[in-house]
Amino acid sequence: MTTALVTGTAGFIGFNLARRLMAEGWRVVGVDCETETYDPALKSARRSRLEDEPGYTHITGRIETPGLLKTALARHTPEIVVHLAAEAGVRPSIENPRRYVEANILGTFELLEALRETPVRHALLASTSSAYGANREMPYAETMRADWPVSPYAATKRATEILAHSHSHIFDIPITMFRFFTVYGPWGRPDMAYWLFAQAILEGRPIRVFNHGEMRRDFVFIDDLVEAIVRLFDAVPERPADGEVPEGDSLSPVAPYRLVNIGKSAPDTLMAFIGEIETALGLEAKKDFLPMQQGDVLATWADAGLLERLTGYKPSTPLSEGIPRFVEWYRAYQGRNRVE
Repeated sequence: MTTALVTGTAGFIGFNLARRLMAEGWRVVGVDCETETYDPALKSARRSRLEDEPGYTHITGRIETPGLLKTALARHTPEIVVHLAAEAGVRPSIENPRRYVEANILGTFELLEALRETPVRHALLASTSSAYGANREMPYAETMRADWPVSPYAATKRATEILAHSHSHIFDIPITMFRFFTVYGPWGRPDMAYWLFAQAILEGRPIRVFNHGEMRRDFVFIDDLVEAIVRLFDAVPERPADGEVPEGDSLSPVAPYRLVNIGKSAPDTLMAFIGEIETALGLEAKKDFLPMQQGDVLATWADAGLLERLTGYKPSTPLSEGIPRFVEWYRAYQGRNRVE
């Protein structure tokens, strides 16, 4: 079996990626510490599902623990590494920025140091569309400046991009940083808007609609995100021999390093998103319209042209298809009282 090491496998994206890889015959080594950032029962349910598969090996621990990832890579010698473990979320990062620095920056540093000693064919590290920060030019392209983060979360993820570039340059580590946009779907995060909306509507409580609903997001269905990540496995960046980079490519002129957006290239309004949840639930939401929250941005919109050129693929699942699939899973999960 070909081996992939995936950090954050008890998380939303890592869990779905690990399941996809094992379905295709991969052996997956997962690393996760199952923090209590949100419902630990959900994280435990994800891990239990993975551990039922013979191709899965789980390592429990914090990625920033010195030597943990170094030992894991040396022991399992993966061909591919996908780094998804992180403290996520804009608003919690404002309340506890130190935790974000420790997990996101130090955790990524530990991985990069491990990759120095145990080379892999390709390391893919998760970043975020939040890295574009206060940049108002749309759609976001990987070649744009990303120098104005508006939250500690965004700042730590942008820092990991810069740190990864320096290691890629000095130690010739092939790295793709992918910036994903607003991801949703089955087995999602209960701190995300779509989960909170569904829960509140079913319980008859009002939902909080920030900036009076005047926001747009590039919503990406989880299966589309996983498909894009897997396709990027073979798009291994190479250091340009002459330092020349094709127009529109974010490839570094001095390192085997590239940034890639993963988005639909088609933003939806927040109100359209809410409308699809209402339709899928068969209920109308009570809405509490509020001002913009600190750290939020008005819109996200990916230019996914580079992803399509590299892989022949671009996410395309519409809300009208993705939201009902989330709602179907959500009803079933809640009906099982979080026992899986």
